[in-house]
Amino acid sequence: PIPTVEQVGPRSLLQYGKLSGNGLASLLFWRKWFYDIDNRAGQETGYLFEPIIASAIGGTPAPASKSPVKRFSNRAKGRQVDCILDKRAYEFKIRVTIAASGQGRWQEELDFPRDCRTSRFTPVLVCIDSTPNPKLTALAAAFRHQKGEVYIGDAAWKHLDDVAGPTMSIFLDKYVRRPLQDVLAESRHGLADITASWTERAIVIKVGKDQLLVDRHPVAPDDASDPIPDDAVDET
Repeated sequence: PIPTVEQVGPRSLLQYGKLSGNGLASLLFWRKWFYDIDNRAGQETGYLFEPIIASAIGGTPAPASKSPVKRFSNRAKGRQVDCILDKRAYEFKIRVTIAASGQGRWQEELDFPRDCRTSRFTPVLVCIDSTPNPKLTALAAAFRHQKGEVYIGDAAWKHLDDVAGPTMSIFLDKYVRRPLQDVLAESRHGLADITASWTERAIVIKVGKDQLLVDRHPVAPDDASDPIPDDAVDET
């Protein structure tokens, strides 16, 4: 749904007077709407990406309620694991960002390899994006400290290919790696112009010579902002 004025109104203080009232209001609403779409896309990508990789290499995702990996701080509670394969516990990441996050959330990331090790599993970090940053370095160090394995960038793809075998490695290349590489290659050509128009029935987004039509409904569904459940993988 389109953002509410309560969500975007205070942001106007940063740019008040730089645009007309209508221009600034439109900018704030559009910007928040694109952010909401991108944020949800990031969540959905993880829930799509992780089970595909797990299945391709012959492993099984483990929701917290059924996980054999228990928390070091509370052995009665399980840890969600992207993939269990024999005695390896995998953490899959498309990328590790330097963006600040809640301290508790980041500490959870750092605790994962210790929880795996104390549960008699080898922690394995697989990160597709090799862009270096302090958080990726710290996370990799935490895995290695617990005698885990770390595969980043090309090494991550090679590891997945090796584990998946000759048939499923072709699947991974066609449906995961190649699409990512195609988009990354195109991004080097610069950004195309973008325009967006809004009606009650549709949003039309034009990017260069392409056009995307997003059907809309006058009344947003009541559950439009429902969060994705922690164990969404069970529904996959």
